[in-house]
Amino acid sequence: MKIAVVGVGAMGSVYAGLLADAGNEVWAIDIREDHLNAIREQGLRIEGASGDRIVKQLKVSTRAADAGSCDLVIIATKASGIESAARCIPPLLHNDTLILTIQNGLGAAERICQYLPPDNILLGVAGGFGASLKAPGHVHHNGMELIRVGEMKGGLTSRVERVVDVWQTAGFTVKGYEDIQQLIWEKFVCNVTFSAPCTVFGCIVEEVMGDPHAWKIARGCGLEAYAVSQAKGISMSFDDPEKYITAFGQKLPKARPSMLLDHLERRPSEIDAINGMVPVVANEVGLRAPYNEVMTAIVKSREAMF
Repeated sequence: MKIAVVGVGAMGSVYAGLLADAGNEVWAIDIREDHLNAIREQGLRIEGASGDRIVKQLKVSTRAADAGSCDLVIIATKASGIESAARCIPPLLHNDTLILTIQNGLGAAERICQYLPPDNILLGVAGGFGASLKAPGHVHHNGMELIRVGEMKGGLTSRVERVVDVWQTAGFTVKGYEDIQQLIWEKFVCNVTFSAPCTVFGCIVEEVMGDPHAWKIARGCGLEAYAVSQAKGISMSFDDPEKYITAFGQKLPKARPSMLLDHLERRPSEIDAINGMVPVVANEVGLRAPYNEVMTAIVKSREAMF
């Protein structure tokens, strides 16, 4: 399969490298020339849960047009890069090209549909990777738990199963789901719990969980997101959110959320799509989200000084 990965930061690099290593023709499209040059000259080093390898068959470019039309386009940018990614990918598309978007937070699909027809858009949820860029051309990931894929409008289709098969052949644990919105919200609750709190307190996951004061705030953020999901009528696979977010954190104790990594590099984060989205949606259903309001304000205040 010919695949383009648009946005090869930490997660996108893992996707692109392992899919290329499995024999697919993969193009990595990104604006970071130092990262692309390192891949072009030395290959992409991937280390962590999938092993330690250097992938040299990956094709790279800053221009989507260089890749030409593809069978699958994976949008792996941060939430803030969705619009620019959607604008750049028309040269990658033919009539049957599938677009799989995998982002943290809420609202990615709605923003993509402002620029592209919705019929060929699939939604993905990645969990348990804990990926980070160590240097240009070098990515590390702590885990490799599960990627969930589904139709934006629901239903388990043959094209979802085809995409799942491609990812599974590359060594990923991937499943297709009838109700991908449920999975998006389940991950959202976990992201909200750890993203802003780890960033504000400068801690990895287990440090937040081990500090009763920090955990009270992180827990409050997650419970607010869960309350909003229930008010919206989102079906969840669990009814004890505290138990669920605790189990999630225990699986990745050493992880640093991408928001914390962004702040360590003095980069703007995805706060608006994660903790910042909870008060927005809460307001729509007549609720308040004070923990997330405060965490969002602190994160945005710090980012204003970058």
